[in-house]
Amino acid sequence: MKEQFQARMVRVHFGENDKWQGKPLHEAIIAKALELGLAEAMVYRGIEGFGPSTRIHHSSHWTFSSDAPIMVSIIDTEEQINKLVPYLDAMLEDGLIAISSVDVIRYSRSPAKSPEKQ
Repeated sequence: MKEQFQARMVRVHFGENDKWQGKPLHEAIIAKALELGLAEAMVYRGIEGFGPSTRIHHSSHWTFSSDAPIMVSIIDTEEQINKLVPYLDAMLEDGLIAISSVDVIRYSRSPAKSPEKQ
């Protein structure tokens, strides 16, 4: 089944060493998105990058660096994304949040509810 709809995407960028209440920040964000009932979320671990501190974050097989760049991407309706943003404000010390409108094309084997129908 193929369905198309408008949604919002939030991307949260930070370092792998960042924590929230003692647990990895990406785990805390995913847990909060799940608790709020958001539709889609995924964590990406980057190879290299930098942010406002201009400190380069990298992941390498040749070093023991554990501060790789992390991006959490979440897609849902504007209403649902707006529920998450106050939590992100509290969780993030260093990082970047980018929110954009997206055209979604979702493929599934069985009928699923689009975010605006949930």
